[in-house]
Amino acid sequence: MATDRDSVLEAAVGVLSRRPTAHLDEIARAAGISRATLHRLFPGRDALIREVGLLGLQRFGAALDHAAVEEGDPHAALRRLVDAVVPDATLCAFLTGESTLYDNDEINELWESQIARMHALFLRGQQQGVFRVELSAAWLSEAFFDLVAGIGWAIQDGRLAPRDAAFSLAELFLGGALRAPRPL
Repeated sequence: MATDRDSVLEAAVGVLSRRPTAHLDEIARAAGISRATLHRLFPGRDALIREVGLLGLQRFGAALDHAAVEEGDPHAALRRLVDAVVPDATLCAFLTGESTLYDNDEINELWESQIARMHALFLRGQQQGVFRVELSAAWLSEAFFDLVAGIGWAIQDGRLAPRDAAFSLAELFLGGALRAPRPL
């Protein structure tokens, strides 16, 4: 029985990323705990959603850090980011689908700081001739994050093998984002 917060949050992601309106009973069942235990850990649905959102953004931030997106060749930095973010793609799927998170100032502040790092990566890549300039850095950032979410849903639904996820994401995204063909 999973009673630690992180295990419960992971189970909640699995349910909420596909069914944002799932009842707390469903989430508790997925976590292998009672609804009462879920309520002791998170005093209500809003608290649970907020915590899952924070977890998602913390993991995305950790992926940006691990990939060192501010360093080196932008193409290589993006490939590092792909490898770092794919394990948490389901959390990205949750973040894209949960509109109530945008009412939270802490969530918005975290999101803005992380998306700014993505913008900077793509802008640097555009300035160096790596990424297409006719697509804004803001759009490339949004498109990348949404593709990561799509990878999360595809893995969760069994349409994509986890071992193929990073390759699939990199090939699809870079096929449209790179300015000139580069050896993959």
